[in-house]
Amino acid sequence: MTRRTPPRPVNVEELFPELASYRRETVRLHPRSGEPTCRDSSVGGPLLWPRREPWPECPEHPGSPMVAVVQIHRSDVPDLVPFPDGCDLLQVLWCPLHHAHGWVVPQVRWRSAAAVGEVRQAPPAPADAGYGQVPRPCVVHPELVHEYASWDVPYELWDALDDRFERVEQETGWDYQRHLSTAPGTKLGGYPGWCQDPEWPHCPDCGTPMEHLLTVASREGGDSRRAWTPVEDRGVRLEGPDLVLGDLGGVYLFECRTCPGRPSVHRFDA
Repeated sequence: MTRRTPPRPVNVEELFPELASYRRETVRLHPRSGEPTCRDSSVGGPLLWPRREPWPECPEHPGSPMVAVVQIHRSDVPDLVPFPDGCDLLQVLWCPLHHAHGWVVPQVRWRSAAAVGEVRQAPPAPADAGYGQVPRPCVVHPELVHEYASWDVPYELWDALDDRFERVEQETGWDYQRHLSTAPGTKLGGYPGWCQDPEWPHCPDCGTPMEHLLTVASREGGDSRRAWTPVEDRGVRLEGPDLVLGDLGGVYLFECRTCPGRPSVHRFDA
């Protein structure tokens, strides 16, 4: 089923023209509980993984298999995130066990779907996986939307706009940060769904700022983010991946698109 995010309830750039340059596009994936196959784009579904290629294991827990988190076929999403040459499939896995420095340890893989050949079945998730860190299998409903910076608005500009933010909320009931800025949920591109101050990484190889690839969020929204609820989901209890990342936060994946191999790193917050 198509998912359609309603337009912002007020005109952001008319009310806050200073934010026009902070507009970006993102692909909301809208994961919903289902039965995806390894040939489908999914969150938590089976991966199109070559039988000849070993299944990834956690570098911090040798012998412990990673679990499938996201699989995206290039043909299923708007052309927003550039895929590497010769690749049409994005796969993300992570280790769901406890880690001293964070919740999960992700890996990003790019590949050609046509080159996979015979498919490997994923091993069972570790029996002692952390609560809410193995996503429920979900089909996705990609939707291209635009959004504006929230935590990424510079402090000086936020201070200059703060009185107007408050006045608009008093007059309309719409809060800039929750209702008008950054789209919630699991998404490609755009702004990370920060819950706290941004922590943009630099490439460990070349030192340049990295690009946001993917946010994997615990939830798509809720009453506080009602302006982002798709039309088709109004009044419906959402059955999503059932993730619990920290205090219902998210994991943010970044990549360098200039270095060979497109090195990736992750950040997380609650």
